[in-house]
Amino acid sequence: MKLLNFIFLFLCVNTFAFSQSIDQSFFENTDQFFKEYTADGLVNYLAIKQGEDLESLIAIIEQASYAELDPDTKKAYLINAYNLLVIHETIKGYPTSSVQDIPGFFDRKKIKIAGREMTLNDMEKKEILKEFDDPRLHFVLVCGALGCPPITNFAYQGSDIDNQINSQTKKALNNPEFIKVEDDKLQLSQIFKWYAEDFGNSKSAIISFINNYSQQKYAENISVNYYNYDWTLNAASTSFNASSATPANAGRYIVSSTIPQGQIELKIFNNLYSEVIGDNRATFMTSSASFLYGINRRFNFGFNTRYRRVLNNVRPSSPFDVISDIASGSFRQGVTAFGPQIRYAPKPDWPNFSIQSSFVFPIGKDLSGGNGEQYIDWAGPSFYNQFFNDLSLGTRFSLFTDIGLNWEDIGKLSNGRINQVSTPLTAILSFSPTANSILYALGGFTPYYRLPFDYFIQGGFGGKYQFTKNVELELLYTGFTNKYLIANGGGAATYNIGFRFNI
Repeated sequence: MKLLNFIFLFLCVNTFAFSQSIDQSFFENTDQFFKEYTADGLVNYLAIKQGEDLESLIAIIEQASYAELDPDTKKAYLINAYNLLVIHETIKGYPTSSVQDIPGFFDRKKIKIAGREMTLNDMEKKEILKEFDDPRLHFVLVCGALGCPPITNFAYQGSDIDNQINSQTKKALNNPEFIKVEDDKLQLSQIFKWYAEDFGNSKSAIISFINNYSQQKYAENISVNYYNYDWTLNAASTSFNASSATPANAGRYIVSSTIPQGQIELKIFNNLYSEVIGDNRATFMTSSASFLYGINRRFNFGFNTRYRRVLNNVRPSSPFDVISDIASGSFRQGVTAFGPQIRYAPKPDWPNFSIQSSFVFPIGKDLSGGNGEQYIDWAGPSFYNQFFNDLSLGTRFSLFTDIGLNWEDIGKLSNGRINQVSTPLTAILSFSPTANSILYALGGFTPYYRLPFDYFIQGGFGGKYQFTKNVELELLYTGFTNKYLIANGGGAATYNIGFRFNI
């Protein structure tokens, strides 16, 4: 009897799903969803993930048939369904900085629609674009990235679908950030390149299509380039409701991932290390600059260089004398190293893991001291490797780890050995109080594999603040010790300030 009751209930639920779901209430509920969770073309992914509003709509999409809908209602339904499914798949991998960081997002992960499993690519190309043969659809199907035309804060309706699509197409093609003119060249979204066949498969056909909707008319023979697609997640930085404002993705330390294709990352990090033993103070200020360019999503290439200032003086003195009072002791400065750098993501299924390697060559003479000069840097080349990974711990915390393998002063002999191999280990626990800032605690241990064995330990705290998505400031203080300092009753600390620019 219980089995019969279960079968009856199962049939009722499925019958309800298939026969009752796609009616005007679905469009009304979808409209309410977009009004609540999207604004200015951005999506409040965090609030969606914390609620249940999306799940009821996805349950309908997964089961309900749309084959019998009239063409306009069917078109509106599939646009809404695609945009909801992209959000739903993003939520599964959230927090993330890009849907491309979610393995197989478009072409391997399966979504379910009307009882059938397919990829998002299949749904877009076979269920929507092939069915309706309407190039304007490219301006209403939203892929979860800032490079897409912006998502609307309303649902598409069968009764007004042509006007709605037309309106969104005009908005996109009159947006100077989407259609750009630079140096008498028309800069177009990659959408026109990827789907050239939909727009007529020629430059003149593409220009003609744009001119049909753009207030500014472009000559058919104008030069055309395609700018790099911005795959940054189209996420709202904060909740729309101030009473429940929470960060979207700032809780991640965000160093571990590679940068997207075509993007430039410039980092300038200033480290001031000062140690005191007895009445003597030794201070090193190192300014490191690194430049990376995104060759593709998994491989970045660039270079790095460092400039150093070194001051040895007596107490009482300040660590900052190396900047402001160089006459107080023995001082030296100069650019000391330069070399190539790469960052590589070896496993697409590990989106927050990467390896960064750099090989730097010494610049200058007598860097390690001698001939009346004091030590300022290694005299030989050095090879640095860092294995980055970060892990989200809920929505506000993350754990970042950096495991290094370094070989410094290669080929230079000291006491019969080649200096020097180390494996620095760093862990950073970060907390995001707001969408644009994080606070973090840092701990590190670095063993030096030499005779006698040596090490250093550091611990400290810091913070980051994003002025914009392209400009970031970092501050860090650490306490520092090692075997030599302990044996001689000394102490040391580092003072750090860094800047990161994404272009």
